[in-house]
This record gives sequence, structure tokens and C-alpha cells, in this order.
Amino acid sequence: MLSNFEFQSPEFFWLFLLLPVVAVWYFFKRNKLTAQVKLSSLKGFKAGSGLLAKFRPVLFVLRLLALACLITALARPRNVDVSTRTNTTRGIDIVIAIDVSASMLARDLKPNRLEALKEVASQFIADRPSDRIGLVEYAGESYTRTPITSDKSIVLSSLNDIQYNSIIEGGTAIGMGLATSVNRLKDSRAKSKVIILMTDGVNNAGFIEPSTASELAQEFGIKVYTIGLGTNGTALSPVALRPDGSFQYGSIPVEIDEALLQEIADKTGGLYFRATDNESLEEIYAEINKLEKTDVEEFKYTNYEEKFRPLVILAGLLLLFELLLRYTVFRSFV
Repeated sequence: MLSNFEFQSPEFFWLFLLLPVVAVWYFFKRNKLTAQVKLSSLKGFKAGSGLLAKFRPVLFVLRLLALACLITALARPRNVDVSTRTNTTRGIDIVIAIDVSASMLARDLKPNRLEALKEVASQFIADRPSDRIGLVEYAGESYTRTPITSDKSIVLSSLNDIQYNSIIEGGTAIGMGLATSVNRLKDSRAKSKVIILMTDGVNNAGFIEPSTASELAQEFGIKVYTIGLGTNGTALSPVALRPDGSFQYGSIPVEIDEALLQEIADKTGGLYFRATDNESLEEIYAEINKLEKTDVEEFKYTNYEEKFRPLVILAGLLLLFELLLRYTVFRSFV
């Protein structure tokens, strides 16, 4: 409440410095402000307690309070209510295609490639409140995890639930993952349509060639950013299943078809990136975030609720009360 309260003209508060000066003046001149009659003798007059005379400074206090209220009113106290309306003038629809093959459990990124990707992608999604975003999973086949939506809570929850499972056919079907992503965006009316395709391997599954899928993306005006995920050299990756169903790990060479990913990006007007660790993956998503900007027009409406009127009324009532007392209760002392 107080955060929305302000004084438009606080410089008038300097006038409060006059109040102590007036109070000191009244203290030294109070006896001369009342008419005096000098008598040679008080015999014949009934002696009074003079209690009423002691309360006469109340009139001056009331006048000071009225003056303080007027000074505060001059400072223009008011409540300020600012409302904002955002108008997105250039929306972007984005599909993030995520490789969920077993190799995504490799531990060259911490704790593994899939979890590192999920963490960075979550921040990317949270940083784009004005865009619609969808998710596609692929391994040996592909499917839509989340259709494009503006509800970021749904997308983030769905992203968090992504994990490797043996239900999806094994392998890496880059063409299938890209084609499914294109299918989610082809009917979009957004002015800009983007696919972020991530993989850590080579195309070795699926019945749609990556070149065919990239031509479809090009036809529908969809830009594809491709990311090759994996360190240079070897990585600790799943090599076999133990009897209890857990993976046995071993160091195997990292093979990423960078030429294919570069070709897809070039054909669709996107860019290819290589992420070899957690830091470079974060930098890649930050770079994509900068490249794909949504134009947002913000309108601010400010409503001022003036609060000086009650102070002016209070000052008037105090002065009226002072006059009433002066010409009634304290009349004999004026």
C-alpha cells in the first residue's frame, strides 16, 4: 500500500520549519495578545481559579494543527496505481526437438546430457513469456510431447517429465524428429516459426530422410537451429544392460554428424552449434534467445487518487472549532 503512495510536491514540507518559529513567537508574545486592564486594587472582585485561562493556548495549538494540515495538503499526497497492458506485435512459435536415445545418458555433461539439456531448456522457456512453445521427443521414432501452447507451466512440467525409456524404438531418427516438429508448426500463423533440434549422434533410424524434412521446413518458412551435444573425444556412455535393468557404462567415441546438422541449419536459415559441456550449452540457448526476439509493445496506464482534500477539510474544521471556542468558551479572554 505504502509503495503506491507519494507526494507530488514534497518541497512544500519545508514550510514546516516555520511552525517552530511561530510557536516560539507565540510563547514570548502570548501575554500581549490579550487586552489588559490595570487596576489599583482587586478588592471587590471575586477571585477565580483561572483554570480556563490556562487552557487558552489550545486555540493556538488548533491553529498550528490546521496550518500543518494545509502544508501537507499543498504537498499533494496521492495514491498511484499503475496498470500495464502488453501487446505482442511479433509472436514466435517454437518447437524444441529433444533426442531421448540411450546415448543421452552419457555423463560428459553433468549429471548427464539429458538432464543438463532439460535444465537449460527450462530457463530458455521461462525467459520467453510471449511465445508459444511445444516439445517433440525422438529416438528411433518420434512423437509430440506437448503441442505448441502459451501455457508455460504445462510446457515446463512436460519437459521435467522427459526421461529415457525403452518403450520408444532405439536409434536416432533425426529426420523423423525434424518432420514431426515441422508438422506441429506448418499450420502456425505466427510471423516467425522456429525449431531447436538437438542430437548427440548420427541419423541411423526412421523412414524420413533429414534432407526431406529440412526441405519441408524450408517450404513452410521454418527456421531450424541445430545443436550437436557431446564432448570431443570419448564419453562415459551406456554400453550394456545389467540383469537388474541398470546400465553398464563405458568410454566410447562421441560421433555427431555435424555436416548433416550444419546442412539442415543452412538450408532453413538457422545456425548450427556444438555444445561440449554445460557452460557451452547455456551459452548456445542464450544466443538463440538473443537471435529470436519477440517485439513486445507495453502500454502503461497511471491512475492518481488525490488525498489532499480530506486534509483541507480537516484544516477547515480545526479553524472552525478554534473560532467557536474563541467566541464562546474563551470569549472573556479575547
